[in-house]
Amino acid sequence: MEYFAWAFFIIAGFLCGSVMFSKFLPKLILQKDIVKLSTDSNPGASNVFKFCGKKMGILCLLLDMLKGFLPVAFASIVLNVENFMFSFVMIAPILGHAVGMFNHFHGGKSIATSFGVVLGVLSVTAICVLLLVAFYLFFSCVIKIRSHSTRSIVTFSNFGVLSCILCCVYSSAAIGLGCVLLSSIVVFKHIRFRGIEKLEQKA
Repeated sequence: MEYFAWAFFIIAGFLCGSVMFSKFLPKLILQKDIVKLSTDSNPGASNVFKFCGKKMGILCLLLDMLKGFLPVAFASIVLNVENFMFSFVMIAPILGHAVGMFNHFHGGKSIATSFGVVLGVLSVTAICVLLLVAFYLFFSCVIKIRSHSTRSIVTFSNFGVLSCILCCVYSSAAIGLGCVLLSSIVVFKHIRFRGIEKLEQKA
């Protein structure tokens, strides 16, 4: 029964993450395909803000966060957050968004969904969300990194390392591992998207 619960939350999280709100809603409501309109072909909330305006951008941003938040928040109530399987519950929505199973396996960069996931463990520990917000503000306002991709890579790299250390000491090692894994996915996706952008510019 316990294994069924873990499998349920991992699969449910992955399926939730696979729903690409930031692509489907603008296309359905505004008849705008942000993937075709953007240079990076990212089906994410940042391109919705750019091509569809604030209202649609905020809606898609909240839904992309919610699909990360809900599975993890419910799992933190039902399951043992000390069990290392919980780290897979944390990354399931992010993997779903990154893979884009319902979008011909063309996923997004997973930033909004990652924020949703760390908010999902807020009832267990506030370390994750505080660190992620702090690093984003630091590299946006103090040491300004202009390139969005570079800023995200630096932010999540630092977040993954420090959150893992602090969670292992003060909270849950499983959540710390989850932060490392989710950071790795986000960093990989940004490196990949940046590589695609450079190839398109050369072409």
